[in-house]
Formats: sequence, C-alpha cells, structure tokens
Amino acid sequence: MSSRKAAMGFYAKQIVPRIVDVACGADQARDLRRRVCAGLEGEVLEIGFGSGHNVPFYPPAVRRVAAVEPSDVGWRLAAKRIAATTTPVERSGLDGQSLPFPDESFDTALSTWTLCTIPDADAALREVRRVLRPGGALHFVEHGLAPDERVRRWQRRLDPLQQRLLDGCHLTRPIVGLLTTAGFTITELDVFYEEGAPKSLGALSLGIAVRRP
Repeated sequence: MSSRKAAMGFYAKQIVPRIVDVACGADQARDLRRRVCAGLEGEVLEIGFGSGHNVPFYPPAVRRVAAVEPSDVGWRLAAKRIAATTTPVERSGLDGQSLPFPDESFDTALSTWTLCTIPDADAALREVRRVLRPGGALHFVEHGLAPDERVRRWQRRLDPLQQRLLDGCHLTRPIVGLLTTAGFTITELDVFYEEGAPKSLGALSLGIAVRRP
C-alpha cells in the first residue's frame, strides 16, 4: 500500500469520525434530533448510528434500537451515551446497504445525516423498506440538494472537495426523490436551511416517510 493510501485510510477511519462527532453534536443539531426522534416506537432500526448523538432523544415508547454503524471509532465514541440510557442499544450491522435482518423486523427506523455518505443510498433505502413492517415509518433529517438553483450551483462546485474531506459525503443528493423511488410515501416534510450553516452545507430535509405496501 502506498504511503498516500495509508494516510487516507488513517484519515477516513480515525479522523473523520471524530470530526463528525464534534460537528454533529452542535446545539442546533440537538433541537433537530429531538424533532426527528419524536414518534419513534417499538423495535427501531437506526442506520448511520455514528457516535450516538440521537440516544438521549429516544422516546419511552422505543423498546430496542438496532444500530448500524461501520466505524469502530464512532461506536467507541458512543459508549458513554449508550451507558447513560435505559433503552437497549445493540450494534447490529456495519453496512446500511445490506442489512442482516429478516423482512418486516422493525416498527420504525431512523436516519440522521446518513444518506449523504452511504455509497449506494438507493440500495440502503430499499433495505430499510424491506425490514420495516407494513406501514412502518422512517424518520429522517438529511442534508442534500438545496431547493434554490443558485445554492445548487455552489453545491455542485463544492461536492468533489466535500467528498474528499469527509470520506464520501455528498452535497447534492435529492433526498425526497431517493425516498419516493425506494418505495416510501412522505407524510411529513420540512425543507429549510440550517441556522448558522452555509446554505450549500445546510440544506436540510426533515420528515417522516412511510413504507408503501
């Protein structure tokens, strides 16, 4: 392995999860996490669990969370948050594109700032749909393609740099289109720019998508 590849591998595995942990723990993100977690219930699948920033906001109706997280560093950073909750949380998979669960295993699902980085977001959403029970809901907050063309132009310019700096994170994924194509009906949706963030980075979609039959 070349020294450059080794350095990039170290950066992606050791540094990026720590950057994401700090960035995703910002105060404004806490309010969004509280909103998106409201209404979760029963057996919950969380893809892109990261370092567990959603854990404090799981409602009492959540019986158990199956956490899908590829990063060992992210999982270690989550340890204190998991220890502080009474909700059982189990690391149950490494790849959102290939979930190790039977069909119709979960009541609800959660994805927060995850679809931007999964290499094949279409495959991941199809997997989430597969493991949700009929009528099960995916709660999501994701950054992606902005609603305004002027901002979109900047996103397209910055996207290659964003992917290099944050290990494949995309700025231009059409969140609503991805969800509907994967077999979900969006029942609640709020599209807005995150306060305090550059518009190219903070174009957010927050809502609930229900599995179609």
